[in-house]
Amino acid sequence: MSLRRVLIITYYWPPSAGSGVQRWLKFAKYLPEYGWEPTIFTPENPDFELQDPSLEKDISPQLEVIKFPIWEPYGLFKKLKGNLKGDPATILEKKEKSLIDRLAIWLRANLLIPDPRVFWVKPSVSFLEDSMVKGHYQAIITTGPPHSMHLIGLQLHEKTGIPWLADFRDPWSKWEFLDTLPMLSWVLKRHQTLESRVLAKASAITTISPTFQKDLKKLANREVHLLTNGFDSDDFPTFSQNTGLKEKDLEIVYSGIIDAIRNPLPFLEAFKKAFEPSAFSVRFRFVGKVSSAVEQFVKNDNWLERHVEFIGYVSHQRVFEYYQAADILLLILTTTKNAQGNIPGKLFEYLASGKTILGLGDPNGDAASLIHQAQAGKIIEPNKQDEIVSFLKGYKSSDHATDKSLINRFSRKNLSSQLAQILENIAP
Repeated sequence: MSLRRVLIITYYWPPSAGSGVQRWLKFAKYLPEYGWEPTIFTPENPDFELQDPSLEKDISPQLEVIKFPIWEPYGLFKKLKGNLKGDPATILEKKEKSLIDRLAIWLRANLLIPDPRVFWVKPSVSFLEDSMVKGHYQAIITTGPPHSMHLIGLQLHEKTGIPWLADFRDPWSKWEFLDTLPMLSWVLKRHQTLESRVLAKASAITTISPTFQKDLKKLANREVHLLTNGFDSDDFPTFSQNTGLKEKDLEIVYSGIIDAIRNPLPFLEAFKKAFEPSAFSVRFRFVGKVSSAVEQFVKNDNWLERHVEFIGYVSHQRVFEYYQAADILLLILTTTKNAQGNIPGKLFEYLASGKTILGLGDPNGDAASLIHQAQAGKIIEPNKQDEIVSFLKGYKSSDHATDKSLINRFSRKNLSSQLAQILENIAP
């Protein structure tokens, strides 16, 4: 059977790291098993800080990846700032901002609509239109943020009529990130207008969580498909022996970023309260990028400094060894506007690991519902320290029996099958 071809337009692609990369990397890996041959269209020179070359192992030699140059205004900002390192977006987290910082934020908020990648839209449409007209592809997929990707899909769809699926990994006009920007009222209306056009014109819409699905349905007044993130069993180590990382009676691991909207301090305080008086050997590991304020908080406490380790960023492949060595996997959810619909991509890997999950966040959110359904652990509100302490002190490795049949629904293969069916429906 000959495969039908789908063009996937994504800003994030290996060696960039993160769940947004893995989502479409894994779909591209498994879609051929369900009748669709993907081609990736992505920037040649994107501006991102975290990189994970190990993800490139999932890129099939048969997968066509088209890399097209992009111009982003971050280059100008870096010249103004001189020795700026890392992602310029981090200036939003600074307590004291310089005049240049404040100007950059204002310009980002009010001139770059919907985001700094908007300059890639027009040249990308011009580059791709000819291959669309010639019938090289039977469907288009765009994934955002950055939501400029959807504007490329919108224009190609309007020019050629090729079926187009718009994938929302985060909201658009109701995205909490926009609330952090000094945005003029007419700019927000412009976001809403562009969003409305995308929601109205797309042949199909997908998003990652039930809450986001509900919100988009209300905005679009049409069907929105739930297509969650997931896990790939190929990523898990095939061996079961101790990797040497398990050394304590109780090992707790947090994987991912700690930033301004993810606060581990309530857990650290409860961790100390639970185990400082005990002879039980314990260790808590941060695996990933952690804010300097949290590192300083730990250094200022003698007990925490002896029982907390900062591993730093490791490859996605290496993360699974830390999962394997852990007894408890910690999940820290945001407490911001979109928190209820926030299901971190790593949660599906946490679930597939079979380890106990302790989450700090909204007990009524989508992530909590998933953990509860899978019988995989517990979500506790961050301000309920006694509950966190009680959970830690009462932990037993036999406390839960994870519902594997439910978890298997979130394998990347199963999710790719669902995606293929959506494509079949819009491009019969």
